[in-house]
Amino acid sequence: MAKILVTGMSGTGKSTAMEMLAARGHRAVDTDSDRWSHWVTLPDGSTDWAWREPAIGDLLATHREGALFVAGCKTNQGRFYPRFDHVVLLSAPAEIMLARIATRTNNPFGKRPEEREAILRDLADVEPLLRATCTAEIDASAPIDRVVQRLEELARTAP
Repeated sequence: MAKILVTGMSGTGKSTAMEMLAARGHRAVDTDSDRWSHWVTLPDGSTDWAWREPAIGDLLATHREGALFVAGCKTNQGRFYPRFDHVVLLSAPAEIMLARIATRTNNPFGKRPEEREAILRDLADVEPLLRATCTAEIDASAPIDRVVQRLEELARTAP
């Protein structure tokens, strides 16, 4: 009944890993959709794509069987860290991330120059924060089969 959060920057393979985990029979939830996330306006007037906290709370509270893998990188995800057995950071060098983003067809984010600049800023500013709070880190430049295998191993050894 392990609950694993898979987080990381755009282009590290979170969505691909979720697809493969689901194909292997696991419950895998990619939170980068309107069902799990929504735009919120911050006090400074900027916007943020954040988790719908009641939906994420219900997902975690009602999971009873097998492993649950949840993918996302949201500013409010830390509120849920105590409810996960592992918080796993997928990391990869910038050139690999940007190459993946340039060729992916399932998500348009990162195609525009200003989005690519934002990804590089997040890599410098946000990834170190994720690294400091994760329970495990996986080198996502490895073949995706190896990344998924490592996630499954973490689920099997969860407390």
